[in-house]
Amino acid sequence: MANLTETNSFQSSLSLKHQNLQRKAQRFAEEVLMPYESQCEENDGLDQASLYVINQDVLNWELNAINHAKEDGGQGLTIFEQMLINEQLGKVTNAIWDTVFQPAYPLRLATEQQKKEYVIPTNQGLRRDAYAITEEQAGSDPSQCITRADRVDGGFRINGEKWFVTVGDAADYLLVHAHVDGDPSQATVFFVDKDTEGVKVKRTPLYTHHFAYEHPEFIFEDVLVDEMKILGNVGEGYDLTKDWFVEARLGIAARCVGAATRALESANDFAAERQQFGKSIRNFQAIEFKLADMTVAIMAAKSMLYRVCSDISESYDRKANHARAAALKLYCSEMAGNVCDQAVQILGGRGYMRENAVERLWRDVRVDRIWEGTSEIQRTIIGGQIKKRGLGIYVG
Repeated sequence: MANLTETNSFQSSLSLKHQNLQRKAQRFAEEVLMPYESQCEENDGLDQASLYVINQDVLNWELNAINHAKEDGGQGLTIFEQMLINEQLGKVTNAIWDTVFQPAYPLRLATEQQKKEYVIPTNQGLRRDAYAITEEQAGSDPSQCITRADRVDGGFRINGEKWFVTVGDAADYLLVHAHVDGDPSQATVFFVDKDTEGVKVKRTPLYTHHFAYEHPEFIFEDVLVDEMKILGNVGEGYDLTKDWFVEARLGIAARCVGAATRALESANDFAAERQQFGKSIRNFQAIEFKLADMTVAIMAAKSMLYRVCSDISESYDRKANHARAAALKLYCSEMAGNVCDQAVQILGGRGYMRENAVERLWRDVRVDRIWEGTSEIQRTIIGGQIKKRGLGIYVG
């Protein structure tokens, strides 16, 4: 596979530390994860033996919990450094990048007891979390959640249902967004172990992609948890969920740039080798212009990605970070969808074959315009920020 990173004459704009981190992530993606792509595609997932081997490799390469502090068992990387890694992981199809576990950002606010029970083991690859927010009637608007946590002696009783719980099949505990006593202003996040009585898997739907993990639907029937299972405080759930969205959206944006880059590399290589009418098809203007447009789109997205992640690494402005992450997720996800679609077109019939990475990338990135906030929701956030803060937050 062609390597844009090593041939980039502007590589020196990154510090030596960041260049080394980027190369490490690239090697891990290519040497460790990509060999599992065919297995994951053919079997609609990875078997437990493969997941175990990858988990050990993640630990050995020190890529576990890159978004958490070293004292909690993570790698303590900045937002910018996390982005460098996620960009390379995004080149891997079938979401096998998710085996490089990055426990939810809000876990940083766990108590010392919660860190011992949940956070540190999760960062060390001994446990796995999954964030449970979406419901049948509540997706883009979490305030519409009807999952409730009613106060009882000694704690809370949780009742409700959650959809699209990504990694819910592999996780052994869930971070459940629920409304205390049914009050949306009392949104709260709870630790809920999957083996707790009353936690049930309703069903595991099939999706367009063949991902390494699944997205089950969960039912909570009179699930009892004590007050020690609250993450943060009662009423902070919405802010914690927004923080999680920011981190998730930044990760999606980075992986979209990586996915688009691999698709462009594949299309460029194919166009150079494919001969029609006595010459390489890259010499036909119809193909040449596609490659040019794809390249410029990635250039723009990557510039935006690096700038915003660098800024957020230095910023503690929660609202500004939320606003910029929305713009980044919107632009990069839509760019990746278009680039991957054009790559399929350039490869023609071969681009429609699942054995080729561009076909899998084309399917994989479609969800990036939907999950963790649709493109329409990102535009709503951006429009709202312009009304409140003016254009400067984006173009200043």
